[in-house]
Amino acid sequence: MKLKKMKNTALITGASNGIGLELATIFASMGVNLVLVARNGARLNELKASLENKFHVQIYVIAKDLSIANAAHAVYEETKQNKIEIDYLINNAGFGDFGMFAETSWEKELQMIDLNIISLTQFTKLYLQDMLQRNNGKIMNVASTAAFQPGPTMAVYCATKAYVLSFTEAVSNEVADKGITVTALCPGATESGFQAAAAMEESKLVKGREIPGAKEVAIYGYEAMMKGKTVAIHGTMNYIMANSIRFIPRAIVLKVSRNILGKSK
Repeated sequence: MKLKKMKNTALITGASNGIGLELATIFASMGVNLVLVARNGARLNELKASLENKFHVQIYVIAKDLSIANAAHAVYEETKQNKIEIDYLINNAGFGDFGMFAETSWEKELQMIDLNIISLTQFTKLYLQDMLQRNNGKIMNVASTAAFQPGPTMAVYCATKAYVLSFTEAVSNEVADKGITVTALCPGATESGFQAAAAMEESKLVKGREIPGAKEVAIYGYEAMMKGKTVAIHGTMNYIMANSIRFIPRAIVLKVSRNILGKSK
């Protein structure tokens, strides 16, 4: 695999670990300057120092909790004030939760909705408007294979990712003739720290299974974004499952989803 060198600036949310960190490394290796956004400023600064030293790119760090109202707008204003033009927007930040909806934390779910949906949508609107003025730019929203079916025991998370997929496809269509591409990256279970944060280590989806690493998924996502794919489903089996769901009765889809996401005995 030979990747084409390029310049410009990419903004990556959730850049302090997992897929976001790996995407930051890939873009830096291509000579692309970076704006890295995440809550953990210390980790971002460590990553900044490492990537600047290795790849000689310019990196601007913004430590921000994107689940807070208008945090995306604050990040946008900071980049504008510093005259940083964003050519590649990667909305990667997001998290999930595992458990019966009646028993899970509303506060955590509200944060999930604010981060997975509100922040992503606001970022897309703000930077897309700038890209339209230039007739150039690429956006990648990280969805999930969870977007393709309801997810009992992960009801809110799966619903947020269904929103991301639908939203991305619609906006991609709207700007298809404007020199801009919008991609929904849909990974399956990935070794990225997500499972621990979502408290789902005991789920059948991940327990005892070999799952792809964040680097593998990031490379796939990067290439899909550069090609301008609208929906990029990582993994052959994930692709087959996501597309076969359309031909299966919803009641059966729900039962299968519940079984997969249930706790391993």
